[in-house]
Amino acid sequence: MRSLFRFKQFDVDQTDCSMKINTDGVLLGALAEKKNANRILDIGTGTGVIALMMAQRYSDATIDAIDIDEQSSMLAQRNFKNSIFFPRINNHHISFQNFSHQSTYDLIVSNPPFFTNALKNPDRRKSNARHTSFEFYDQLLEKANWWLNDDGSIQLVLPPKLAEYIVNKAITAFGFKHQKTIGLRSFVNSEPYREIIALVKTDNNLTTSHEYLTLYKDKGVYSAAYKEILKPFFINF
Repeated sequence: MRSLFRFKQFDVDQTDCSMKINTDGVLLGALAEKKNANRILDIGTGTGVIALMMAQRYSDATIDAIDIDEQSSMLAQRNFKNSIFFPRINNHHISFQNFSHQSTYDLIVSNPPFFTNALKNPDRRKSNARHTSFEFYDQLLEKANWWLNDDGSIQLVLPPKLAEYIVNKAITAFGFKHQKTIGLRSFVNSEPYREIIALVKTDNNLTTSHEYLTLYKDKGVYSAAYKEILKPFFINF
């Protein structure tokens, strides 16, 4: 059965995709920011939803979207082709480790796999989409260090403990600066269950900011802040 998610400016077919549209991804797509971002890379594009959100937000940007899963890549390509943003989005069926390009990026975004210590899902495609090792993140940071321009940024959504590891690794091994953390929490008194982290290559006068986004006002009732952030995208907001 076809699974179609309608946004205000585009539709996303997520039929048989290894990773369906989720809150983590759409919040990264709505909150990741870089002034004057003209070249953007989306790693692990899945359905293509983050790439499409980036294209909507950055009207002059060219976006490269990559995914190692063939079926997801084919689905993303159809979603891109059916959107008004198609001329500005380039789809690539390839791992980020093998991806190459001619120019640097202003912004790299990714909603990556993160169950590093969990039992593997018996479905191979879902397992590949959501399970990985710390080596994966070390390689991702190494590539980002090469791919980003001098004031470029990589922004990821992750569980807090893993986010802490990546921030420390990025700083100590590659000289990144920690620009921002946005803690995503279900309710105002809840601990963050995810963090969106922003790392930049050069900013010697940087002061790291820590913010929180609360998703629900009450059980089943979205907060005003959550609705405002996704209002440009979600039809029912």
